[in-house]
Amino acid sequence: MSAASVDAIRNCLEGAIPSTLATCSPDGVPNVTYVSQVEYVDHQHVALSFQFFSKTRENILLHPFATAYVTDGVTGASYRLSLQFLHTQTEGWLFERMKAKLAGIASHSGLAGVFRLLGSDVYRVLAIERVPGGSLPAPAPRRNLLSALRAASEALCAIGELSSLLDQTLQSLDAQFGIAHSMLLMFDAAQQRLYTVATHGYAESGVGFEIGLGEGVIGVAAQHRVPIRIAHMTNEYSYARAVRDQAIDAGFSTDAEVPFVGLAQAHSQMAVPILAADALVGVLYVESPEQQRFSYDDEDALVTLARQVGLAIRGLQCVETAVAEDAPRTQPVALQTQGVAAVRHFAENDSVFIDNDYIIKGVAGAILWRLLGQHAENGRTEFSNRELRLDAALRLPDIDDNLEARLILLSRRLDERCDFLAIEKTGRGRFRLKVGRRLELLASVPR
Repeated sequence: MSAASVDAIRNCLEGAIPSTLATCSPDGVPNVTYVSQVEYVDHQHVALSFQFFSKTRENILLHPFATAYVTDGVTGASYRLSLQFLHTQTEGWLFERMKAKLAGIASHSGLAGVFRLLGSDVYRVLAIERVPGGSLPAPAPRRNLLSALRAASEALCAIGELSSLLDQTLQSLDAQFGIAHSMLLMFDAAQQRLYTVATHGYAESGVGFEIGLGEGVIGVAAQHRVPIRIAHMTNEYSYARAVRDQAIDAGFSTDAEVPFVGLAQAHSQMAVPILAADALVGVLYVESPEQQRFSYDDEDALVTLARQVGLAIRGLQCVETAVAEDAPRTQPVALQTQGVAAVRHFAENDSVFIDNDYIIKGVAGAILWRLLGQHAENGRTEFSNRELRLDAALRLPDIDDNLEARLILLSRRLDERCDFLAIEKTGRGRFRLKVGRRLELLASVPR
């Protein structure tokens, strides 16, 4: 093929077999070297990793033409790419994407301390030529991704409630795409963090785990609004299990965290931003114990699915807001005495503990504390999303506050950590607080 069509050879850019790059000095002296990455940018461009100030770098700056030799790691088919150097990127989505992949390659090859990305060199592909020689037939794909995407989309279209949408998304990844381990995180714009609202395929739920923008595969994907895919396990982009390293007042800690429940040996990872228009809604994260489990085609399919999920989330949030009504005032409910539960709230980060057990923090923690306060004051059990949005004491960031997702997070944390407290949805924009024990609300405690 003489015309540049990088889409047709993306499998050669997975890095399973090292690529080579040939350059030439202005006086005609050739130089050939291995290159760690040849990254797909679009159908006319690729990016090569710039790691060392070498002869290759010197040549390309003086004579901006090169030839790359790439090989399909499965079939063995090889191609020559005629390239023209355009520019180097040292920041932004492309650089971060290649940096994450390079970390996986380095860890896999035992060179984590040697490989360091200095820049992403962007090239225009002038021509692609098949190298003569034998090759194996391409194996049949494990799944028809277009069919999988269609089935997943149809399942999501039938859902009219946010909690079910979150769960169905991850169930569809397993049933339709064969991806057994996944999680969905929502974005907190005010705190610039992501929090986990749904997981699938793990022994523990991990709901409530948080991570900041730029941290790990998930945080980088969120920060740059671009999918990040790693084919080999890397320590640099792994997630340490959070622990409480301080005890305050009989074991309480205002820095309590929910641990990350992902695979201990995740040899393949992919994080896909969930967007609605240009706004970040959250991140879809998948992982596998297999190396090179996720391909460019998997990435395309999950990016498309994530876009649909983002629009669906935004649409359901708008419906909840539009139809929300004030909840009816209820009479105090008499409780069966089963002892008293001590509830403590820390004002600094709105973390809530029940009988020394960490439950929740942040906006969801503030909501729980507010609900329990109103219940203690007048026995209320019926509430509405609308009144929470209008409650100045909660300091919700703005109308785009993901309130429904925070209530889902709170409900699931209570289900996991507390057998006498629950939040039960009673209609569009309305819910019921179920309290099964007497509560002792301790004063909000600043650090």
